[in-house]
Amino acid sequence: MADNDTTEPEFLLIGFNMTWEQGVVVFIIFFTFYFLTISSNILIITLVRVNRRLHKPMYFFLSNFSFLEIWYTSVTVPKMLADFLSKKRSISHKACILQFYFFCFFGAMENYLLAVMSLDRFIAICYPLRYPVVMNDRVCTQLVGGAWFMSFLAPLLPAVSLSQLSFCGPREIDHVFCDFSPVMELSCTRNSVSEISFSFIARFIIMGCFVMIMVSYIFIISTIMKMPSTSGRHNAFTTCASHLTVVFIYYGTVIFIYVCPTVRESLYMNKVVSVFYVVVTPLLNPIIYSLRNQEMRAQ
Repeated sequence: MADNDTTEPEFLLIGFNMTWEQGVVVFIIFFTFYFLTISSNILIITLVRVNRRLHKPMYFFLSNFSFLEIWYTSVTVPKMLADFLSKKRSISHKACILQFYFFCFFGAMENYLLAVMSLDRFIAICYPLRYPVVMNDRVCTQLVGGAWFMSFLAPLLPAVSLSQLSFCGPREIDHVFCDFSPVMELSCTRNSVSEISFSFIARFIIMGCFVMIMVSYIFIISTIMKMPSTSGRHNAFTTCASHLTVVFIYYGTVIFIYVCPTVRESLYMNKVVSVFYVVVTPLLNPIIYSLRNQEMRAQ
């Protein structure tokens, strides 16, 4: 029966089946990851802002990426940490929809920003003489601003329509946060506007940006292989290696969750993969960029 209560309904986030002692251990591990993620990304933003040698398009995009990662992980991890130590892992209906919206908002932005960063590397390597003119401050700001604006719009329709659905049976979300598929499992309505719009938008953004990145790197690698100097090829590969590593880590998880068909039996695996890309990946990204980038290491 659909929920007709006048009071605002609450959902129960099932999460992982753990004892309280296990929850404390996981809390300590995830809190450490979260603290290091926030600290390392703030450090990157600070280095880029205070060091004039890093006032380049690549580092402008990297600082925006770090700013994004702080918010992307903060949408889900603090609530997740609290639930590890709580017996009642509840979340209100409005808070659940808001968490879903902002998670999708920042997730879409990550796709767009990775695509913009690949475009920057494409122009820098394939058209080095035109690079300073093409990638000027105004263009960089417009690219980032456009990415934020499109990301803001992307989850609006799915989130609004999701908030209008009625929910059947026990309000238990088999996940660690309010992701789309686990919430839809509770809905009385199938093939709704929310389901159709989210499926289309997620696939369009994820695969569209991924294809753009891969096409850019096909041209980049082709150009690098034609370079006569071994040192030139090495330097070119070095500037792209960190970004490409982040791309494969990120898309290896989100394609599994949002593009490949999922079945009910794989919900536990989806939870594990989701925890990886909201907790571990945001920590790996600043480490990868700082360790593989000579200019960042020099600071």
